[in-house]
Amino acid sequence: MTDFTYLVYRLPLTSMRMIACLLLTVALSGCVDSSSTDAAVLETSSEFETATATAAASLDTADWLQQSWQTYRQQFIQADGRVIDWEARDRSISEGQAYAMLRAVLIDDPEIFALTLEWAENNLQRRQPDGSPSDRLWAWKWGQDAEGNWDVLDPTFASDADLDAITALILAARRWNRPDYLELARAKLADLWELSTVAIATDEGETRYFLPGPQEAFQPSANRFYINPSYLAPYAFRLFAQVDSTHDWLALIDSSYQLLEDAAQLSTASLPGDWVVLDTETGAILPSTNPALTSVYSFDAYRVWWRVAIDAAWFDEPRAKQYLQTHLPPLVEMWRSQQAIPARIDLAGQPLVDYESTSQYAMLYAALQIVNPDVAQQIRQQRLVPAYANGLWDTDSAYYVQNLAWFGLFPAHQVAAEWLQPTL
Repeated sequence: MTDFTYLVYRLPLTSMRMIACLLLTVALSGCVDSSSTDAAVLETSSEFETATATAAASLDTADWLQQSWQTYRQQFIQADGRVIDWEARDRSISEGQAYAMLRAVLIDDPEIFALTLEWAENNLQRRQPDGSPSDRLWAWKWGQDAEGNWDVLDPTFASDADLDAITALILAARRWNRPDYLELARAKLADLWELSTVAIATDEGETRYFLPGPQEAFQPSANRFYINPSYLAPYAFRLFAQVDSTHDWLALIDSSYQLLEDAAQLSTASLPGDWVVLDTETGAILPSTNPALTSVYSFDAYRVWWRVAIDAAWFDEPRAKQYLQTHLPPLVEMWRSQQAIPARIDLAGQPLVDYESTSQYAMLYAALQIVNPDVAQQIRQQRLVPAYANGLWDTDSAYYVQNLAWFGLFPAHQVAAEWLQPTL
């Protein structure tokens, strides 16, 4: 579950960031020694950006991912496995724990995987009033309350975090031969199906949808549900079906692709929105009128590109490629005509802000690698490289962008085939 506190990439660079750029250039190039510091000082922001781009561009993707992961470990993950969101009162959220687990298994870091999993299991457990566990899903928010105590602040679960954590558990079970991880994944899947999916009667029979959390938290009226398109992950549902034959996870693939298409029709620019409303009587997808859960294209919606791209890369799903080919062109045209894409776009296709987002560019990079690699490379060189310094994108407190930038750069097609098959 995300909010709107994430710091986005703004141009021009601040003087502090320019200094960091210089330090990265020196560290990577090795061309300046301590006796010639004065000669190394660059005099314009343009020179700083050029130097940084040159230094970061010298890293291949594998080195880039490894370097940024090591920095993320030091900056955002405590020794006990707690992932900290420095921009939101040092809180921890289930999304952050799940992202760390997923990154850890992809980069082959079983130590951090185990630590972040253990912290979440010990601290995000949802409980009954008597203190007993209510299920195996995670409360989404943990932090310091008004009395100064550190504990769960909101027991609601966010299904995208549990989905990502379960995906990570399945991959880890296969990569590291850990049957215990698979056992935990199956236990969580039973609760995720029971608490975060809903079947809707239709003329054709029954359609099951993936909800963003508990039904009671996302059902504003008897015939309406809030849906977050960026939580829909067809590749994950395929993995879930491999390990849990008691539930029809494959049914969620069809409903997810249909919902993604219907949701995009709300936008003149044919873009996904952060939130939409499902009318259970008609099956229609409607724009949300809730000011806290809007249907604009923004920080949540970016992840749609990444999740659909993974399904294309891992399982060669034709609907995934078709979705990207159909809905990316408006953003590609903005890039070509303006060399910039606004961070937030309304349903009329108009920019809501005058700044850009590194998170968006990273998610677009993952998708464009599949359908428009030339533009993907432009975005990598002109946005993702300049935003990177000293192992971090944007700033040393930007938790969200570190994760989306890393996932966007990770070459999904290189995931080993045996991790995607039911070997355990």
